[in-house]
Amino acid sequence: MTAPSVYRSRPSGVESLFGKKKAIIAVIHSKPLPGSPEYDGESIAELYAYALEEGRRYATGGVNALILENHGDIPFLKPGDIGHETAAAMAVMAELVRRETGLPIGINVLANGALTAIAVAKAAGAEFIRVNQWANAYVANEGFVEGEAAKVTRYRSWLRAKRIKVFADVHVKHGSHAIVADRSITELTRDVEFFDADVVIATGQRTGDVATTKEIQTIKGATSLPVLVGSGVNLDNIAEILSVADGVIIASSLKRDGLWWKEVDTDRVAVFMEQVRRVQ
Repeated sequence: MTAPSVYRSRPSGVESLFGKKKAIIAVIHSKPLPGSPEYDGESIAELYAYALEEGRRYATGGVNALILENHGDIPFLKPGDIGHETAAAMAVMAELVRRETGLPIGINVLANGALTAIAVAKAAGAEFIRVNQWANAYVANEGFVEGEAAKVTRYRSWLRAKRIKVFADVHVKHGSHAIVADRSITELTRDVEFFDADVVIATGQRTGDVATTKEIQTIKGATSLPVLVGSGVNLDNIAEILSVADGVIIASSLKRDGLWWKEVDTDRVAVFMEQVRRVQ
């Protein structure tokens, strides 16, 4: 049963973008980009080539869409400190990957760099962005992080980029939510919808940790929006997850040895997507 909407109704952000009721979205973790601590001066062409190859491997395996994420830029900056060099590199990288794979692509600029992500998405022709803290606030690894909805929706409108959809996390990983502990996950979910997100994302405690079935069901029951699971998805739990959620965002379990910082493993992608086809 679909929860009553707390804002105007709209077409499904999953079906309208991907033409499917349930979507498999794979994440390209970029190598460290210029300006980040681990960047060692590799040519920008090498960084682009790596992202392109990762995208090809996912596309060959049959995923429905991609997200480009600057996961190599550890430790991540807070939104106001993210430099122009990050936006420039990601915009070109995303455009190259989009053209090469032909898949819809989203942008996630860490940490919570939603304004930068909208700019990158507009420049690269990307279809959506992922925002880890869209409404309310929490204490992340990077420190105190506030929701970006009010700024981003205005900036998106100013750029004439309303076609770019927002995939927003609820009770996101890598942080403490004690500051909003007096509000239930149900209410936090409704806040995200009220602030005009298009898709809601449920996660575990950190990259590679899955949200519990109870939490996914709670979020699903609190919103009329599609719900994706954004961490910890693997071959063993995909059937259970897709029985509740409208899709997944996946990376670690499709990498060599199941480690996010390694390359995409084409065999893992093929086996995973075959399992998806069996359970859908």
